[in-house]
Amino acid sequence: IRVTAERDPANLKWNEVGVDVVAEATGIFLTDETARKHIEAGAKKVVLTGPSKDDTPMFVMGVNHKSYDGQDIVSNASCTTNCLAPLAKVINDKFGIVEALMTTVHATT
Repeated sequence: IRVTAERDPANLKWNEVGVDVVAEATGIFLTDETARKHIEAGAKKVVLTGPSKDDTPMFVMGVNHKSYDGQDIVSNASCTTNCLAPLAKVINDKFGIVEALMTTVHATT
């Protein structure tokens, strides 16, 4: 396992270690333009682990994952979305949701 400390993803040389998919979890590179640096470094695909800050497509398993069409860079939404959206979809499809409210509490770090 290669360990790196690099601020610019374009310098990570993913092609040298045969990386297919990068999980971009820094919370910094949340646009197509910035995440594409991983592609430039040799990765084939990038999954943003947070909501994108631009029009990068966002997919949630069990909700809209079937509309994935091979895009190089996608967002897997947020942890809250991945927790709530599949349940809300099932309830809405079966019974309908007129109005809903949810709250997220995060620990401080």
